[in-house]
Amino acid sequence: MNPEETQTPEPIDEWLEQIQEQNPTVEHPENSSVESGVETDEQNSLVDTPQDDATFAAPISNAESEDATAELVTQLKTETVALESQIESENNSLYAKAAQQVAELENTKEALKAEIANLQATYKTLQAQVGETQMTLGRLVQESLTQLEQRKQALQISVEQLERRQERIRNEMRTTFAGTSQDLAIRVQGFKDYLTGSLQDLAAAAEQLQLVPAVIEREKPTVTEVKPAEPQPGVPQFAQQQFQDTTKQIRRLIDQYRSKPDYYGPAWQLRRTFEPVHAERVSNWFFSQGGRGALRTMGSRLQNILISSAVISILHKLYGDRVRTLVLANTPERLGEWRRGLQDCLGIGRPDFGPDRGVVLFEAPEALAQKADRLVKANQLPLIIIDDSEDQISLALLQFPLWLAFAPDPKAMRNYDDDF
Repeated sequence: MNPEETQTPEPIDEWLEQIQEQNPTVEHPENSSVESGVETDEQNSLVDTPQDDATFAAPISNAESEDATAELVTQLKTETVALESQIESENNSLYAKAAQQVAELENTKEALKAEIANLQATYKTLQAQVGETQMTLGRLVQESLTQLEQRKQALQISVEQLERRQERIRNEMRTTFAGTSQDLAIRVQGFKDYLTGSLQDLAAAAEQLQLVPAVIEREKPTVTEVKPAEPQPGVPQFAQQQFQDTTKQIRRLIDQYRSKPDYYGPAWQLRRTFEPVHAERVSNWFFSQGGRGALRTMGSRLQNILISSAVISILHKLYGDRVRTLVLANTPERLGEWRRGLQDCLGIGRPDFGPDRGVVLFEAPEALAQKADRLVKANQLPLIIIDDSEDQISLALLQFPLWLAFAPDPKAMRNYDDDF
């Protein structure tokens, strides 16, 4: 709306009020507006006429002035009505727009209130969920800590039990099996020395014996010194004095495996950690048992395979490809464990396993004895390894120069199928 248009009726109303105030006692109100118009025209004519003019206009007749005044009043009324109608329409439009804006603001207000209520409800819901989540996490953390603590205590107990068991096994190995084997070897050697000395004393006493009457001098009996049997060619001897070089080489290899393990060495060389308890078993088998004897099981097939791998590695260093390893176990699963363990400890692969290869696996002792016999005739060196699952050892296997049997421990009843 134009502000000039809204301000136009105000001076007209003021002008009309001034006219009414100047003529309050007019008898004919209908002509009041006409008279006031005439007076106004006269005043305007007087104002418009300069004061210093010498000539004045001729007086206007009353009839003409009344007509002019009537026309002016009519025109003013028309304009006033038009302005009032225009102002009223504009005011109505303004009122309508204002009412529409108020309604829109009310709707917006209601929508905002609803949205605020929804947000407050969502906030309360999220706050409750966060509280529940925190409580759940707290319970889970507490339960996890409790479980971990219990597992830690169980593991500590298991570790302590295993440490005590390890110490007990080591003490048994030092005091029972290894000590008994050494004591037995000492007793056999002492009995041998005793027999030799007794024979020599008997021969000396026979020389000093005089028979009465002596008619014919008998020839003095000559005591032939008993010499040890000569070792067969090609048969390894580890405990004889004349094989000191071989003994030194074996001890050097055992010390090397124990102190300087080579985890990336060539094939047929030990690639695993070698503990003193393993070195003691291997030394006992070489030097006390002469490469032919039984060792008490370590309680695990993996540990037995480690000892066997050390023996195989040493023999390959000494005799090269002449050594052929023959493994005896009563089930295919155990033979599979031996194959995987030897591959892991010696760095060999599947091509090294087979009837004409470095390692041969057997389930029956008869087939193994036949294979070993053929190898001996072919100037090969069979090494027979017997798993601790064998309850009895065939006598046909004991005739060969190299055999290693693992004796089961009667105190430890254990299933070895889950060692790997």
